[in-house]
Amino acid sequence: MSMFCFQCQEALGNKGCTVNGICGKKGDVANLQDLLIYALKGISIFRQSASLEVRNEYAEVCGEMDKFIAESLFATITNANFDRKYFIKTIKEAIELREMGKKKVAEMGLEVKFADHDAANFTVTDENIDAKAATVGVLTTENEDVRSLRELLIYGIKGMAAYVDHAIHLDHTNKEIVMFMEKALVSTLDDSLSVDEMVGLVLEAGKFGVDAMALLDGANTSTYGNPEITEVNIGVRKNPAILISGHDLKDMEELLEQTNGTGVDVYTHSEMLPAYYYPAFKKYEHFVGNYGNAWWQQDKEFNSFNGVIIMTTNCLVPPKDSYKNRVFTTNNVGFDGVKHIPAAKKGEAKDFSEAIALAKTLPSPTEIETGTIVGGFAHEQVFALADKVVDAVKSGAVKKFVVMAGCDGRQKGRSYYTDFAEALPQDAIILTAGCAKYRYNKLNLGDIGGIPRVLDAGQCNDSYSLVLIALKLKEVFGLDDINDLPIAYNIAWYEQKAVAILYSLLKLGIKDIHLGPSLPAFVTPNILNILVKNYNLTPIGTPEGDLKKILG
Repeated sequence: MSMFCFQCQEALGNKGCTVNGICGKKGDVANLQDLLIYALKGISIFRQSASLEVRNEYAEVCGEMDKFIAESLFATITNANFDRKYFIKTIKEAIELREMGKKKVAEMGLEVKFADHDAANFTVTDENIDAKAATVGVLTTENEDVRSLRELLIYGIKGMAAYVDHAIHLDHTNKEIVMFMEKALVSTLDDSLSVDEMVGLVLEAGKFGVDAMALLDGANTSTYGNPEITEVNIGVRKNPAILISGHDLKDMEELLEQTNGTGVDVYTHSEMLPAYYYPAFKKYEHFVGNYGNAWWQQDKEFNSFNGVIIMTTNCLVPPKDSYKNRVFTTNNVGFDGVKHIPAAKKGEAKDFSEAIALAKTLPSPTEIETGTIVGGFAHEQVFALADKVVDAVKSGAVKKFVVMAGCDGRQKGRSYYTDFAEALPQDAIILTAGCAKYRYNKLNLGDIGGIPRVLDAGQCNDSYSLVLIALKLKEVFGLDDINDLPIAYNIAWYEQKAVAILYSLLKLGIKDIHLGPSLPAFVTPNILNILVKNYNLTPIGTPEGDLKKILG
């Protein structure tokens, strides 16, 4: 066994990848990601003793460490970074930061739990780093239920870190969230914790997951305005072009500004589609439309796009040689042999000039579809329609809202979500966020009294809107229990942001969530029983059978 990874929905045989990842990740890189997580546990051993007051006193230094932890966790998320050199460099930086923290704690005379743990003391060289990485993976926790709970926690904070990282790019921070992430990391070293205590930590991760989503929502909306109902073109023009994917709106802003007036058009792909919904981006005439579909179709859609591709975050599919030379990565995305756009100095914009220059030399995109799609139904836009929505519910025109959020993926069984959406009765409305929507957002499902039957709130980063909409409806209808709302949850997962969203829903007390297309490999039968008993978490079945359960 050269590696072990079971964090994503594509885990081999729904058990775990053991040679290379189905995602395209090589075994050595998978092990280095494990070692980076281990190094972050070491940092957290010493850092968790720093109170909020201390962090505020040393705001600049602590802020940089917060940023490092969030970025590093995010880099280990599925389909983010495949670059061996990145992880070697980052692990060494983590050890340096750990030693700084160790020194500071010693100077302050603080007692540190787990200070003698290997995570707090290990070092590596270029010669032994792979050997060390092979010793700290998931399987080092022998008890499978303990392992399950520990990984539930780790994957939750990986998803949380993604939201925090994006918010930091917009100068929005929340130290308490990072403090919890450190607490969670250290807890996975603690053999004294009971199952109940660990389940409690997973639910606490849900609470901080909501906080992280709120942090990012505030960052995005205060910077770019509240999303608005927007009709987005899915055709092309004849100009040279750049296709931008991922989730980072700061990169979106800076690319649009730098391409303005150059003759280079900008299109979005997959998770960047919701950029069109933000008022700040509507002024750019060269911001043309969305090209293609979900992340897993990159290998064919990037080919036909012809122009430059910029990946700001996950999900990156290992690029084919046919277009690899026109792919750029940035932030914590990386792939060996692909050009990387470095972070800008503080106060400066990121430099996209090389990507823009290359784009000018390339053909315009090949058209793969025409027409428009509608989105922008984030919380403030839905609140503006609240009276209309309430009237539709009271009149019986709308009998059910179905939250179909989360991730898309390659698995053939995901056709379930298209079939489910098509089979929903005409008095049901879909609330969606994330790339799961590509399974049904181009279907002609019509509207109910002018309310579209697919309300797209945005990216997985915008799932906070779905939480706020549910809470608003609870308030409007005067209900004591969120589960009394006419809302059902049918969530698709692939990677760790969807895991963080799931925990957040559980923490809010939402029950009867349907999850698919398969249950996570990292959830053992015993842990699943706990989730079923407390929350009635249910695996998906057939569209017909699930519709009967959901609609009653």
